[in-house]
Amino acid sequence: MIQDTRADTMCLIKGGSFTMGSEHFYPEERPCRRVSVSDFWIDKTPTTNRAFAAFVAATGYCTVAEVAPDPKDYPGMPPELAVPGSLVFHKTDRPVPLSDPMQWWAFVPGADWRHPTGPESSIEHIMDHPVVQVAYTDAVAYAAWAGKALPTEAEWEYAGRGGLQGTEYAWGDELAPDGQILANYWTGIFPFANQRPGGGYRTTQVGSYPPNGYGLSDMIGNVWEWTEDWYILPEAQLRKSGKRPCCVVANPRGGTLRESLDREGGVPIGRKVLKGGSHLCAANYCQRYRPAARHPQTIESATSHIGFRCVVRAADADVVPVANIQA
Repeated sequence: MIQDTRADTMCLIKGGSFTMGSEHFYPEERPCRRVSVSDFWIDKTPTTNRAFAAFVAATGYCTVAEVAPDPKDYPGMPPELAVPGSLVFHKTDRPVPLSDPMQWWAFVPGADWRHPTGPESSIEHIMDHPVVQVAYTDAVAYAAWAGKALPTEAEWEYAGRGGLQGTEYAWGDELAPDGQILANYWTGIFPFANQRPGGGYRTTQVGSYPPNGYGLSDMIGNVWEWTEDWYILPEAQLRKSGKRPCCVVANPRGGTLRESLDREGGVPIGRKVLKGGSHLCAANYCQRYRPAARHPQTIESATSHIGFRCVVRAADADVVPVANIQA
């Protein structure tokens, strides 16, 4: 395997303490609590199509979306869904009720990381965009091959804040200071009117927007990013630690698989924490283009707006990552 110098593709984040969470947006971000993390390296950008293609070429790996689901695992599944494929966002042509995501999401047979919006699509001209249509297990497989790991939620949020303390956004307290758009999020009225110059409304090349204070690109917007932690509410996490929100919790972790289960629909499926928001976050819907924002996602899910990046913890720093082939 080709190896790189870690500094070429990763940033060293010196550990420290910070206030995790927010009191001003969504209930699952509360309460604010003091936590600390140890030193770690983190990828400067989300994993790209180019990097993921190198992994697949080297290993022959087949992603979750490329394998037909077993109907036995999903009682009541319509036969037409028992084929390889994944969820794809489709812009609507008019305002729709924001309480019904199926107005803009659809399962598309043949959609996978090579064909992110369906079998007729391609990554040929977007090799330096974030890879999407990757489930949690796909991200873990890539990380293991690269000699890395997925970040914990606390590591991700600490890095995402870029050294700022107490601000709602990764760059300060205004979403668009002086009218500047500082991340790839939905500008306009979701899900039908996007005002991005050029008319695009999906992923953008990594590094298209200014990096944060740690030199990390696309920590906010572009794609949601998988973390290592099972989803649990902060209140439950604090109860497990036996500490109050004002006390510092060192290197906190999420819940257990059992605690994370999504039991809706009759099939219990574990959920991991996603961070960072995506190109579909908007002022009128899902204001999760912030470091504190979080979302539970079932581990077998692959969609057109979820990707990932990796870390190497200081304790594992003697393991040199495989070349992370980015832009």
